[in-house]
Amino acid sequence: MNAMNERISEIGVVPVIKLNHPERDAALLGKALCAGGVPIAEITFRAAGADKAIRLMKEANPEMLVGAGTVTNTAQIDAVIAAGGEFIVTPGFDPELVAYAQAKNIPIFPGCTTATDYHQALKFGLEVLKFFPAEQSGGLAKIKALAAPFPMFRIMPTGGISLKNLKEYFACPVIAACGGSYMVTADLIDNNRWDEITAICKETRRIVEEARA
Repeated sequence: MNAMNERISEIGVVPVIKLNHPERDAALLGKALCAGGVPIAEITFRAAGADKAIRLMKEANPEMLVGAGTVTNTAQIDAVIAAGGEFIVTPGFDPELVAYAQAKNIPIFPGCTTATDYHQALKFGLEVLKFFPAEQSGGLAKIKALAAPFPMFRIMPTGGISLKNLKEYFACPVIAACGGSYMVTADLIDNNRWDEITAICKETRRIVEEARA
């Protein structure tokens, strides 16, 4: 895998974040994630100002890997790049967006849940694919089934991932990392429960390391 994919795989989990108040929360949330051993964030465009949140989080926590999720058009890719974002995640496989991101030299992880999606990803030379929504699309059983004809891919399942099933996913060798929002829920962020976020991240890292041992 390339350097970006290796780094994401080393961390093992990607917090998927909807940030409603970037100016208030981005910097502090980044610090809480880093303190928990999870120096990475996928800021989604499900809330306005995602590009601003990316910039603020990265400026306050330069050691972090910060990118964007729920990217659905090329203008958002441009905004992410301008904000200093380092990767793009899309809900589904859009060849136009993949080609555009690659032309702009920013890593992209498209949502792929079918053999057709995997075929398209193969043509673009991708290494790591987002599997979304994971649990609703067949979960680990489907990921394993698709790995048989497509052993070249590493997978980042997102959707329905929690502390309860994290170890089960990481027992599968094709898993590069897991995306999740359980450590960055609206309740935790809006109520400034930074210590709890850090504690959940630490528990996440413990599970990941135990599963990989």
